[in-house]
Amino acid sequence: MKFKLNINQTLQQLLKQEDTDRDKRITVDDKGPKRFILKSPSEEIVIEGTYCLSNLLQELVLAKENNQDFIETESVFELPAYRISKMIRNYFWDGLTRTLDEKGLKKLLIDSKSKTDKPIIYIPFTDNFGWQYFRKLAPIFNLKVVQLPRIITPEYVSSINEEGGILALALKKEDQNMEGFPFVVPGARFNEMYGWDSYFENIGLLIDGKSDLAKSMVENFDYQITHYGKILNANRSYYLTRTQPPFYSSMIREVYEAMTVKDQEWLRKKLEICIQEYETVWMENGKRLTENGLNRYFAQGIGLPPETESGHYDDILKPFAEAANLSISDYEKLYYHRKIENKTLDAYFVHDRSVRESGHDTSYRIEGNCAHLNVVELNAMLYKYETDFAELIALYFDNYFEYNNKIYNKKYWAKKGESRKKLMNRLLWNEQESCFFDYNFKTQKQNIFLSATSFFPLWAKIATQEQADKMIEKCLPKLVFLGGIAGCSEEALSTVSKDQMQRQWDFPNGWPPHQMIIWQGLMNYGYEEKAQELIYRWLWTITKNASDYNGTVPEKFDVVSASHKVFAEYGNQGTDFEYISREGFGWMNASFQLGLSLLNEDLKTKLNQLINPIELFN
Repeated sequence: MKFKLNINQTLQQLLKQEDTDRDKRITVDDKGPKRFILKSPSEEIVIEGTYCLSNLLQELVLAKENNQDFIETESVFELPAYRISKMIRNYFWDGLTRTLDEKGLKKLLIDSKSKTDKPIIYIPFTDNFGWQYFRKLAPIFNLKVVQLPRIITPEYVSSINEEGGILALALKKEDQNMEGFPFVVPGARFNEMYGWDSYFENIGLLIDGKSDLAKSMVENFDYQITHYGKILNANRSYYLTRTQPPFYSSMIREVYEAMTVKDQEWLRKKLEICIQEYETVWMENGKRLTENGLNRYFAQGIGLPPETESGHYDDILKPFAEAANLSISDYEKLYYHRKIENKTLDAYFVHDRSVRESGHDTSYRIEGNCAHLNVVELNAMLYKYETDFAELIALYFDNYFEYNNKIYNKKYWAKKGESRKKLMNRLLWNEQESCFFDYNFKTQKQNIFLSATSFFPLWAKIATQEQADKMIEKCLPKLVFLGGIAGCSEEALSTVSKDQMQRQWDFPNGWPPHQMIIWQGLMNYGYEEKAQELIYRWLWTITKNASDYNGTVPEKFDVVSASHKVFAEYGNQGTDFEYISREGFGWMNASFQLGLSLLNEDLKTKLNQLINPIELFN
């Protein structure tokens, strides 16, 4: 029903009465009467409670922006889970979509991570097309266009670390105009195309019918592998020596299978690029491939990673600064600019960069040892590559695929997958603990640390049914809390001092990719009921949080308290806005859309009633 009213006047009255902490939101923390009367010449409507009042605030803001003199009252009272889903589908994805071209440059270049007076865009040496295009745009945007060297060394990247420039992405010609292939950014301060975020965002895009945008994300990864040699941590200059968790085969496969008209030539080209990434990024001896045949993360670079916040490394630098009789700040500057040599710190930062390459930045599971670990999740992802290659070649190319003067078939890739599975069972599986753990190939010992990542072999279908049964019975309960799955068990942190900084990928925090991977893993092994429970816990956390906090959809949650109020390094992105959330957060949006698509109707009803999981599952 359309309810006519004076939008500006009503908005001001509502804020004055209900936004008592004056943060331009209506939340459970406000102390207003939580009751507001909408009046028109012919009728009035009483609106009560935080959730409906915050919906009213959002609808008034949207009406004001659209120059309307009415609101749709159904939107004020709509069921909370369906409202979140609608906001994601109709608003959030658009708010997170960027293009790196004339139309979209302004939004990308105005970024706190750009450290120079003139914003800089770096063009790969092999992309002459992009070089010509952006040079023409340079005067319009007061832009500095820099061509990268043919060979990008850690020394070169170190020399541009303080600039924070953006890296070019793919362009296409549309109606005689040049356009960038659009992509989705995570949100908040993350205003670039990020590696593994993009895969999970794509899951949500495909569910919401945005297949062209999902396909466009694949095109940008194709460009990155072709011109930068890898899928980047993100398209920012200081990420040039780092890749990200490999989900490209899954991304290609899911986009292709969503096509209404199958473009086999598109699949062929993407499969070639994915095989190239597999062979050149992951399977080069001595780098990310270790002597035992399994893989590790191994990011190159020199000195401190420049993207971290001030003070992040104070605890690490303090003893060295004291020994040199310097302040931490002075020691950091001297070390950063290579005026001080410190081989111990050099070794530490190899691990630290590799942590960031893993996407799990940061976690005590892999702090100080990451480059020495065959981590469970990476090897599960690469097994998924191998089995995806085998199945796609058999399904769509009559079991014959020629690339780079080499013939591939299902048997070739299945053999590689089987070899990896055997190695993982020998080195990563722990029968006594009934779990997969990371393996330190330097000490030749497993790192006994129960993490959500231990369950990636269920997602990749590596585990036997017996292994899955044991893990779900013995290990999973240690990760499940009120609001979903924690990054690790509380027990895993028993050796970490209470005085040490809480790491954001550890207990008590829960992250969307872990939830989504474990849901699929459970369903792969017949645990539908348990998957429904875990989906409900996570969606309840998102829905309750959004209902209480003006539609907030954040980066992560404390799953013990089921709250977005996370007390760890870096805080929580996606929580700082006025009146109405414009973006949510990329992979949180996707996790909600996926979870809602999987949840049974009875639990959807209970979710919209915000029934606490304790009443349903404990």
